[in-house]
Amino acid sequence: MPTHNFCTTDELAAELGDPNLRVIDASWHLPPTGRYGASEFRQAHIPGAVFFDIDTIADTESGLPHMLPKPEALAKEMGLLGLGDGMRFVIYDALGLFAAARVWWTLRAYGVKEVFILEGGLPKWVHEGRPLESGDAHPRPRVFTPRLDESFVASLDEVREALATGSAQVVDARPADRFCGEAPEPRPGLKSGHMPGSLNLPFVDIVEHGRLKSPEALKATFAEHKIDLMKPIITSCGSGVSAAILALAVEEAGGKVEGLYDGSWAEWGGRDDCPVATGRA
Repeated sequence: MPTHNFCTTDELAAELGDPNLRVIDASWHLPPTGRYGASEFRQAHIPGAVFFDIDTIADTESGLPHMLPKPEALAKEMGLLGLGDGMRFVIYDALGLFAAARVWWTLRAYGVKEVFILEGGLPKWVHEGRPLESGDAHPRPRVFTPRLDESFVASLDEVREALATGSAQVVDARPADRFCGEAPEPRPGLKSGHMPGSLNLPFVDIVEHGRLKSPEALKATFAEHKIDLMKPIITSCGSGVSAAILALAVEEAGGKVEGLYDGSWAEWGGRDDCPVATGRA
């Protein structure tokens, strides 16, 4: 298996059926699309895969969408999915690279060392004519021991401090028109705009054909958006999904992620005590 963050389709195909390897379908879609990862999983998925629902395997009491689950809840859900200690995980999604990065980040935050994203995701697997299966998964339960590393998560107070002191760059992965306040947020009740002092790098600028750009291309893209990879970075977005793609890109380009702002704009844009800026720099 690979030694970094990605696994190729050839590598996965060669190891399918290994008892210490588990494949995770992390597909999730924005509500306006009308697509649902769970139902699409039942129609077709990589053989042996289980479905990880970021909306339900989450801190559902927070009032915010798909927040990082509490340790006990994650341990229970991982165990039921047959995802246990000492296993290696390969994560994919139906868009190539979207919510797979969120589950990659979640598992790394909870101490999983060998967790990889399938390069090109389900679209590449299907394009290559590789096998699929349908129906529900019926995994054998396992034991998962959560070991949360809180450095993976940036809180609201930590984001405020970074913006006030410049201790870290806060980089927002939302589309530019939403960042600038020129387009409304897809979630009702949220203000339009961005955190004063934050930077914008839309995640579509770091993904090509469902795959992350090369490290060299990523470095150039960060530079174009005036983001310094030599300084700490906190990633943010609408609800913590594309912020994980951005965190992945920072790491692949050789930068340091100071944390992912889990509340992201769903929290900041919904609070009266959080200032909002609009317009383009």
